[in-house]
Amino acid sequence: MGGDDSGTIFGIGKGRDQNRGIGGGGSGLGVNAFLWRGALDTIAFMPLASADPFGGVIITDWYTPPGTSGERFKATIYILSRDLRSDGLRVNIFRQTLQNGQWVDEPIAASTVGDIENKVLARARQMREQLQASS
Repeated sequence: MGGDDSGTIFGIGKGRDQNRGIGGGGSGLGVNAFLWRGALDTIAFMPLASADPFGGVIITDWYTPPGTSGERFKATIYILSRDLRSDGLRVNIFRQTLQNGQWVDEPIAASTVGDIENKVLARARQMREQLQASS
């Protein structure tokens, strides 16, 4: 991950509008606004099941990457802080494969969670820098 596919997960999809205005580091939200928006932008290609900006929890619905069958992913992202810090974010990714007509839980690549966390943090920092530059 990284390079030309930065802002994507599983090598597909792009984040949402790159020029959205962001309020201060936590105004109006129970969590850091940059981490919150960065998380939403990073997983924008996945269907959203629920998002609680005050509790800091984002849950996607199952997502099947285009061109694949029999494999799906789901994400849960927790924003744990009002500060923009790497330990203020926790990502869980779930993967299932279709075997004999049943969805079976499977492990994900060890680097996947870290890659997603890094993309969220990079997007959050980018938005903070854009806001500071325009001030």
